[in-house]
Amino acid sequence: MASTQTPRDRVDGLLEVIAERDPERDLNAKAVTWRLRRASHRIDTEIRRQLAAQGMELWELEILCALRNGGGTLTMGALLDAAQITSGAITNRVARLERDGYVRREMAPDDRRQVLVTITPAGLDRNWQVIAANNAAEQEIFATIDPDLQRRLSEDLRAVLLTVEGPAPTA
Repeated sequence: MASTQTPRDRVDGLLEVIAERDPERDLNAKAVTWRLRRASHRIDTEIRRQLAAQGMELWELEILCALRNGGGTLTMGALLDAAQITSGAITNRVARLERDGYVRREMAPDDRRQVLVTITPAGLDRNWQVIAANNAAEQEIFATIDPDLQRRLSEDLRAVLLTVEGPAPTA
């Protein structure tokens, strides 16, 4: 007789252990959290692997897109907020992008304490190359997942984010 049971994922075993120790505990939030974290980690790891094979890094996308979307020039502070990393990390990343010719740094003319970072034409080209590589990686990762499932998952995750973060700020 064929089994009609849903296949188990790695989270199921972890949840079973908790349920055995604490049978009254509601594990819904933990199940969602663990599955989201595992899925995010797998997707992130695969995208980074595919970008690395082309000599690219995901953080380039974040910084170059922030600059492009910010009109081409941002302060280091604005980049720090956009990337949500430490000031030392943003300084190192901007220095590397500057060394590669993708950005240039200069003091703000009206406030010498402010450093402005401007994307260069080579940086715009690099931005589009990394976007294309990232898009290809995403398409490959999700190629075997039903498009209707992808749409439903996207809508469900939007609902989660709206509940947790609230709506996006208006421009």
